[in-house]
Amino acid sequence: MREYITVEKTVRSGITFGSCLAMVISYTNWHSIFWAIIHGLLSWIYVIYYIVVY
Repeated sequence: MREYITVEKTVRSGITFGSCLAMVISYTNWHSIFWAIIHGLLSWIYVIYYIVVY
């Protein structure tokens, strides 16, 4: 039961896979923490944009 509570809290407060992926792609592409944060907030929108454009 304790493991379930830990995982549930992590999922609620952690960043999503889409956000993490967007930030990594953004930082690799632009080398800017500011843009990585902005793209992380947009998450899957930026990931799909990146796939379509590049």
